[in-house]
Parts: sequence; C-alpha cells; structure tokens
Amino acid sequence: MPITITHAHAQKVTTPCRIYDTQRGLQLWVKSAKAKYWLVRASHGGKRIELSLGRFPLISVQEARQKAAEVSAMLAKGVDPLAERRAAKQASSDEPKVTFADFASIYIQSQRPSWRNAKHADQWINTIETFANPIIGKQHPSDITVEDILKILTPIWQTKTETATRLRGRLEKILSAASVKGLRHGANPAVWRGQLEFLLPKPERLKRVVHHPALPYKDLPSFIKELQPRNCIAALALEFCILTAARTGEVIYAKWEEINDDVWTIPGERMKVGKTHQVPLGSRCSEILRQAKQLAPESQYIFSRGKNPLSNMAMLELLKRMGRGNITVHGFRSSFRDWVAEETNHPSDVAEMALAHTVENKVIGAYKRGNLLEKRRRLAEDWENYCREINKTTVVPFRVG
Repeated sequence: MPITITHAHAQKVTTPCRIYDTQRGLQLWVKSAKAKYWLVRASHGGKRIELSLGRFPLISVQEARQKAAEVSAMLAKGVDPLAERRAAKQASSDEPKVTFADFASIYIQSQRPSWRNAKHADQWINTIETFANPIIGKQHPSDITVEDILKILTPIWQTKTETATRLRGRLEKILSAASVKGLRHGANPAVWRGQLEFLLPKPERLKRVVHHPALPYKDLPSFIKELQPRNCIAALALEFCILTAARTGEVIYAKWEEINDDVWTIPGERMKVGKTHQVPLGSRCSEILRQAKQLAPESQYIFSRGKNPLSNMAMLELLKRMGRGNITVHGFRSSFRDWVAEETNHPSDVAEMALAHTVENKVIGAYKRGNLLEKRRRLAEDWENYCREINKTTVVPFRVG
C-alpha cells in the first residue's frame, strides 16, 4: 500500500524492501542500510518501464517526487522517458564541453539585474574565482561530484565560515541552473540538507557572532560636538547617518529626489529587507541637507564629491582620522537601540520600525502593516535632541498615542 515517504522514514528503514510512495509510480528500493535507490515504474506503448532516479539521500524525497512527476508528464504527452534520456545523453556527449567557470560566469551575468547593487555581484565573482574555479573551473558541470565540493569548502569551512556557507549556496544555485539547462543530471552535489549536512559541521556551531563595535550612547553628545566642526561632506553624512539610524549604503546613495519636505523615502532596492522605508527628518537633519546642497549643488546624490556618491569607506575613514578606529558606522544603530531601551519609554516596535527591522513574530507583523510614521517622528525628535543635548533629561517623557 502506498505511503507518503518522509526523509526520516527513508533514512530509518534498513531491511531490504520496496516502499511505494503516494506519488504515482515512485518507489524507494532499499537494497541495504547503505544502498537505497529511487525508482519510477510506468507503462509506455503497452510495455512496463523502470527508470532509476538516483540514490537516496543524494536525491532527496522532494527531488524524487519532482522527477517522478516529470516522468508522468512526459508519458501523458506520449513521450518515452527512456528514449529521451538516451537522446539527452548522446547530445551531451556530442556537444562541445562547457566548463563550470564559463557557465558560472554566464549565470552570474544573467542574475545581475535582479541583485540590488554591484557589490553583491562582485562578491559572487570573487568567491567563485578564488575558491571554486581553481578546483572545478575546467570541469564540465556534469562531472562535478560531492568530493569536488568538499575540496572547495573544507579548507575554509572553519576559518571563513560565513564566506564558505555563502559560497556553498552559490555553488548550489549555479549547479541547479546547469541541471535546468540540461548540462548535468542527477543530484546536486552542493545541496546542504540530506547531504553536506552529514559531511560538514553545522555552521552555527562554528560561527562566533561578532557584533559591530559601537560607541556607548552616553558618549554620543560629546561625539557629535566633536564631529560638527569638521565641515566636510563625510562629517555631514556621518551625522545624518547617526540621527536617522540608517545604514551606510542607504545614506551614501541617498538622492535629492527621495526627500519630500521632512520625510526621506528610501527605495526598496537599497534596503536590506527589500521594502520601501520612510524616515522622518528632524530640524538638524534638514540643516544638514542644506549644508550638503551647498557643497555639491549639481549632484543628484545628497552626500557627494563632485557628481559621484561618497565611497562606502568615507565615513569609516573619518572615524579613524578622529581617533575612533575602534568603532564602526553600523555600530551607531546599536547605540540608538540601546538608548531607546534604557533611557526612553518609546515602544520597542517603534524602535524596530525606525531601524527598518523585520518583525520576527509573523502574527504581530500581520497586524502592524502601517509604518508608525508619527510615532517614529517623535522618537526621531527625542533622539536628535539627546544627541545635541537639547532639553536633555534622564528619561524621555512618555507620550500617549
């Protein structure tokens, strides 16, 4: 009797048998505890055919069902799956070999328009060229094995864990695309679940979380006093970044067209969460905008040298020149969050919205569809006043509504 095969069930069974899945024609052939194969049985032209779909767990339950569904779709159209497989294999052997390096480059270029910035594409190119191409660059995608992927990942898995995990995901996507293009068949050797997870340590057990070094919020007023006399575009950008609790990329690429009265609207393609974000601006932010306009009146960018946006290192270099090389620009967001929590009665969800953080609780998120702009405006005013030591109090008065 057919059952819905799960990963746990397929992994647990060791007695030789055939287990029939609820997906039509799909079965798991258990030869032994270490030899389990996916098969699909069907009829074509009055003859029974049996196709191998690969070995479990290299082929996951989900992949096996998908492949079985594809076979059923071919049969419904009167196509012989065995003949198609033989023809594809023959075509693959006759056509010029495409290397992994070539295909990876083509894939990256095809995906580039969907990525938010050029830096993301550069990261893809650099990791593939640095770690993958020296090992598999000259291989055809169909020849790449799990052992090849391990040769790439193992040397950096524990020392450069974040880079290695991102690289693994990129390799999986490139090889999946190669499968769609008919350049390889069978399991994807870079898949984590049900495969590499049994061969490499879990990243979360290796990765030590390192927070961005932040200036204690109590030191912000004196820091702002030290920053303001430096009448340069980087100083204006940094102060604007602090007062708006924004990220570096959101600030340095900010354009005048995004400013409407006292609201700065950041387009989704520049936001980490991919959604448009509105930022209420206080009086000091408006003053900073006027000063920035005087320094680069013809640029479309607010913080600009000539007509080009500031470098993403400009504010960090300024911190180093100020003798503050031990902190980061991003860390000021933590300073802001600590101040809200320890010195004010502003609600936590308002602070999280100001930081453009995603609400993790989906139930709460479903009811908070607004952007709390007016509440965030009052929070921004209090933050600006605190940083400038205007009407400074230990605790910001609680506001209702």
